[in-house]
Amino acid sequence: MRTVPLSAVRNLGILAHVDAGKTTLTERILYVTGTTYKRGEVHDGTTVTDFDSQERDRGITIFAAAVSCTWDGHRVNLIDTPGHVDFSDEVERSLRVLDGAIAVFDGVAGVEPQSESVWRQADRHGVPRIAFVNKLDRAGADLDAAVASIRERLHPRPLVVQLPIGAEDGFVGVVDLLRMRALVWADGAETAEEGPIPESLVDEADRRRRLLDEAVAEAHPGALEEFCVSSAVSTMTLVSALRELTRSGDGVVVLCGSAYRNRGVEPLLEAVVAYLPAPSDVPPVQGEYDGATQERPADPSAPFAALAFKVNATATGRLTFLRVYSGTIRTSEAVMDVGSGRIERIGRILRVQADRHTRVDSAVAGDIVAVVGLKTVRPGATLCTPSEPLLLEPPVSADPVVSVAVEPRTGTDTERLMSALARLVEEDPSLLVRTDRETGQTLLSGMGELHLEVAVEKIRRDHGLDVGVGRPRVAYRETVARGVSGFVHRHVKQDGGAGQFAHIVIDTEPLEEGEFEFESTVVGGRVPREYVRAVEAGCRDALAEGPLGGHPVTGVRVTLTDGATHLKDSSEPAFRAAGRFALRAALAAGEMTLLEPIAEVTVTVPESAVGVVLGDLAARRGRVLGSVVRAGTTVVTATVPLAELFGYATRLRSRTQGRGTFTARPVGHAPAPEGLPVR
Repeated sequence: MRTVPLSAVRNLGILAHVDAGKTTLTERILYVTGTTYKRGEVHDGTTVTDFDSQERDRGITIFAAAVSCTWDGHRVNLIDTPGHVDFSDEVERSLRVLDGAIAVFDGVAGVEPQSESVWRQADRHGVPRIAFVNKLDRAGADLDAAVASIRERLHPRPLVVQLPIGAEDGFVGVVDLLRMRALVWADGAETAEEGPIPESLVDEADRRRRLLDEAVAEAHPGALEEFCVSSAVSTMTLVSALRELTRSGDGVVVLCGSAYRNRGVEPLLEAVVAYLPAPSDVPPVQGEYDGATQERPADPSAPFAALAFKVNATATGRLTFLRVYSGTIRTSEAVMDVGSGRIERIGRILRVQADRHTRVDSAVAGDIVAVVGLKTVRPGATLCTPSEPLLLEPPVSADPVVSVAVEPRTGTDTERLMSALARLVEEDPSLLVRTDRETGQTLLSGMGELHLEVAVEKIRRDHGLDVGVGRPRVAYRETVARGVSGFVHRHVKQDGGAGQFAHIVIDTEPLEEGEFEFESTVVGGRVPREYVRAVEAGCRDALAEGPLGGHPVTGVRVTLTDGATHLKDSSEPAFRAAGRFALRAALAAGEMTLLEPIAEVTVTVPESAVGVVLGDLAARRGRVLGSVVRAGTTVVTATVPLAELFGYATRLRSRTQGRGTFTARPVGHAPAPEGLPVR
């Protein structure tokens, strides 16, 4: 399978805000490298990586797609990741298995909210990056402004190695500041023409090369030594220093171009090869087993270890995507899922080109492949040689923040719906399916409303199910605000044969702690012990539906104070029925209060958006408990009625330009305002 040495492999992702040009750039890379013969377009629905019907309909990337190409003797494995905040978990799982990344920025907008989010994700995983400022052919595009936003918002050390030739519609090429040459793409040309720097840009190019030399010398000891001797840095030293700064994270090489017009793609590929690390350049992967930490080098002869980062559960079988960290795996070999201890066998190994696959016989350290035959492996699982187990750290999935209720239109489709939901969760660990114990609804939870909309549409298209979607019902409660004393209930029923007779007297009162208490103060055997137990059972039956709206009743103490029996017609069923009807009538005669569920919400927002967020929480009847400032962001903690949180994720993102996040956890119930519409 390996046609190039490990040092000539690059595993990288393309990261950016939605609509910054990730997928178009991927298409141009595939075209320039000869992998495809025609340039696909997002607006035409003809791209290689956006192959899902929903991606083509919506014009956005939803699912991370892997492709491979070759450039200058190197094999480049690319993962085109989603840019929408609702699909950040796809980015997280991709970054876990990548060695480098291209961060794409809009030449007009610069750093956008999701650009910032994916950059922070890459920081957490220690993934080296180079930056590509795209869309320089657009009106208002400005490389310097984009670089300034990168410096101010993301705080790296940007090292700009190119100068645009022309602006907006007149953008035709770039000046390579390392080799001091011009690269110009004529209209319709597929490759750049190399030539001297235009006279009008010579002075500016010299100035920017000087700034580049100084910036690199400040960060790299070898370049500094050369700069101190000759007041300049040679091209060879500069390339070497840029490589080291990129891989250490101390600098970010910045290139520019227009992917749509096919300008700047070849220099970007050269930068990928020159600066981003190969699998052999990154430290050995670490894992644990039996409490001991172990390392596995990127060596085909080492014991096999791989991480499953994506699963496609199709109607014809499961595709499990693997990043092989060490060793070699071949068709029909047995592997261990270390987390579960299961032994499974590899059926086929596939080289992936988005939705197309090529069968291969083996995969070695550094490869990203898909395998067929693994029946139970989930995303995040570690696969190893059974005799050499090692557990790698899995990618972390964020907690879902939005839920919808799903149900089949017809009762006969219930089992099919549950099967479809199970397959969805199998593919996407950021989705959660549960049945609400109180309302009986099937709830689907995810990272945002678009995330859930895509999931439901997938059920409809892939499984042919007609599914109804609605907001989840809130589990309200009812409690006693004022009880009654000496409430008499007489249960008499005569319909032929043995009748039913039960006479009881009860008191009800609020219970400060707990849901329900029952006691009997009856003396003299007026109500036998077995009938007392029946009355208690009947009262518990009555708690299922309260008088205000049929919600469960909580926080009530019932005391049986007196009663009477009939020699023939009294029985346990009669006293159970009496207890049920007596408590229902007593609750209706007293004063009840509606309780609504409360959630504790932790909101993380930029400092500039704190006022807007606090105002929105107040409008949702939230009560702020406190706030903490951490590294330019503010963390606000508040309690908010659960009914007011539906749609909050979308609202928060719109008010904070996508940079606000929140988590919520139930903390109990509280009295609802009078006249509250029950939702």
